[in-house]
Amino acid sequence: MKIIATLFFSLFIVSHSFSQGKIDGFYKGKNNGASVLGSGFEASKSYFAGTNKIDLSRNLYYLNLYAAYGITENLDVNFSLPYLSSDEESNFQDVSLMLKYRFFQSASENGNLELSLGAGFSTPVSDYNIGGLNDIGQQASVIETRVMVHYKFNSGWFTTVQSGFSFKFDVTPNSLPLTFKTGKASKRWYYDVYYDYQHSFGGIDYRGTPRPQNFKELGVDYHKVGGTLYRTLSENFGVALNFSYTLGGRNTFQGPAYGLSIVYNL
Repeated sequence: MKIIATLFFSLFIVSHSFSQGKIDGFYKGKNNGASVLGSGFEASKSYFAGTNKIDLSRNLYYLNLYAAYGITENLDVNFSLPYLSSDEESNFQDVSLMLKYRFFQSASENGNLELSLGAGFSTPVSDYNIGGLNDIGQQASVIETRVMVHYKFNSGWFTTVQSGFSFKFDVTPNSLPLTFKTGKASKRWYYDVYYDYQHSFGGIDYRGTPRPQNFKELGVDYHKVGGTLYRTLSENFGVALNFSYTLGGRNTFQGPAYGLSIVYNL
């Protein structure tokens, strides 16, 4: 199980397009860690300008370097640095650092209940452009907070729920995230399905008023479903496939996203 636990879940946290929760319910263990190189693309065919669906398409490609390390048995640190490309917009996006602390555990004859808190920070690492539909971000610095409930059955099945608050600096609207995930983790295989939601507080809409618009002020909401499949190849290596589909929202693209990651266990 230690090999499986070194993977999850922030392989695709490069943007809301690939997000499936800022933290996960599995801990690395003291002095254990993993590094992950991920790649993928989003093939969107529609865009929600505000909440009105319009015919605008975009292909977004990414590379992401992710690392996780167990400081103690109950404290992990996660790091992510993505590179995104959309049309002529290509650059490093926002570096992210998250801490996750397990403050409660309770075992029963059926499984284990765990409660965790997460906190972190992300900020742009390049002066990427904003002001168009090929933007790779909003140039926002963000303080993240999370609370998570994770229950793992003795059979390997698990359920995880997390939420919190994303405090964004400057004029970018704050947001409330919610992620529900269920799946199974075994010695060689891991798979899950998840629902991801974000609600922004206020902000402006694309093609709304005032004009010209400051895209840092866009309020971004979304509903998304997805899943992950992971296979252990050896003691040190594994491979993961990821799929998600953005169903709808506000100021967001609609469509599928695909990802592939190579995992190296330290």
